[in-house]
Amino acid sequence: MQNERMKKMVNGAIVLSAASFVTKLLSALYKVPFQNLTGDEGFYVYQQVYPLYGIAAALALNGLPVFVSKLTAELPSYEEQKAALKTVLQLLSVVAVGAWAACWFGAPAIAGWMGDNALAPLIRSVSFTFLVVPFLAVMRGYFQGRLDMMPTGISQVGEQVVRVGIILFAAFWFAQGGASVYQMGTLAMSASWIAGVTGVLVLSVYARKDAAAKKQLLPAASIEKASYRTLAFRLVTEGLAISAFSSLLILLQLIDSFTVYNGLLDRGLSAASAMVEKGVYDRGQPLVQLGMVIGTGFASSLLPLLSQQRTEKRTVGFHRTASSVLRITTVFASAATVGLIVLMPQFNQTLFSDAAGTAVLRVYVAGIFVASLIGAYNAILQSVNRQKTALAGLAAGLIVKVVLNRAAVAYFGTIGASLTTVAALLVVLVVLWVRVPGRLKQVLFDGPFAVKLMLSLLGMGTAVSTVVWLAGRVFPFEGRGAALLLALAGVAVGACVFLFFLLGTRVLTIREWLSLPFGRKIVKRSLK
Repeated sequence: MQNERMKKMVNGAIVLSAASFVTKLLSALYKVPFQNLTGDEGFYVYQQVYPLYGIAAALALNGLPVFVSKLTAELPSYEEQKAALKTVLQLLSVVAVGAWAACWFGAPAIAGWMGDNALAPLIRSVSFTFLVVPFLAVMRGYFQGRLDMMPTGISQVGEQVVRVGIILFAAFWFAQGGASVYQMGTLAMSASWIAGVTGVLVLSVYARKDAAAKKQLLPAASIEKASYRTLAFRLVTEGLAISAFSSLLILLQLIDSFTVYNGLLDRGLSAASAMVEKGVYDRGQPLVQLGMVIGTGFASSLLPLLSQQRTEKRTVGFHRTASSVLRITTVFASAATVGLIVLMPQFNQTLFSDAAGTAVLRVYVAGIFVASLIGAYNAILQSVNRQKTALAGLAAGLIVKVVLNRAAVAYFGTIGASLTTVAALLVVLVVLWVRVPGRLKQVLFDGPFAVKLMLSLLGMGTAVSTVVWLAGRVFPFEGRGAALLLALAGVAVGACVFLFFLLGTRVLTIREWLSLPFGRKIVKRSLK
């Protein structure tokens, strides 16, 4: 019975990981055609308000469903589960209505703080997203508590497909001259709550098919006041805490929304120029999202095993798996970061039609490496119940960003915002690293591992730079098509050279290779 439960848990984690991968990929990729259709000014308008959606999405996708699933699994009877779910739904509804009201009625003030009063309709449009969060969180959490991850996975992907479709329609409408840039932004932001309603409908279909789910979601006859107090406390300390940390990058972007545009005005730029500069700076966000998919995706397959070993108190296995998570994350996150930095001119022109802001974006994407390590260390700390450390690190990083950002932008321009983002992430990383269990602190400072990885990255970077330089001399053509060919050639050469060095210097162990997708095939070929 225990083995069956664990098998179901691991399979569920795989389903959620796959859905999360598709969702993140869609979330990163749609911003490229969106920027191409609306330009840097349109991208600025959208990205200024996007973090408000991002916070709602983090609540509905990560922290709150995890909290609800844990609560569901803890309660033995349907009556207790039914009462708890109703209480959580009511508590979340109060919070959601409060968030909606703050955004709807406070939209003019929030837009003013962002430095652009015309953003108020966009803020009001996105505010409705908070109203669907309680239903998404409770239903996803219920199914996850029963180890049925398919409803959550399907609803995530369906929600994102609808959202991306509406956003691209809004961009096309603007490109055809049918709307102003702010009207386009308002329609694009309405995609968030429409997609949320889609997610609720998908989950409702699964709930109707499941007899147990129908019983589970019926209202309870009565709920003691103590239940409200207890669950409210747990909701704040567990659910919202997890959501806050999973929103780290979104919260940094939210600080940018209030400080970068204003900082550029402080620097002496006109409103129109500041919009364009902020739009160019925002190009870094989809690049970081793509890099994070690579940097964290490979190690995610080991996280269910990490939780299992900790639960079963298998100390040796836990340390071995945690070490592998850190090493694999470091290897692929560093490769994604170096690759993007070297090929940034080509990626920038290919994706966004010109190479504006290349230096700014090179600094920005350095955050991929740091943020990926933060994710790995946080997963380890969560598994040993050290959640307070994550919140302490989050608070410290956000304080650094808030204190430094506007002044850094006013003095250095948008590269100052990139620098403060990386600095804030480094602060979070240091706080987490200090609290990681003893032996795991030294994993990344192991001499042979660090030297071998540096050699591999140097070999990859040198090979890619050489290919790009030679291609530019032998085939002196320009434009977006040429940039695309150079980017593809650079990626292909970089991947091959990096893999050659990884296998040649044995940066990863055979056990670690076997834990990766396609790792078994790679090991077999390397041994021939």
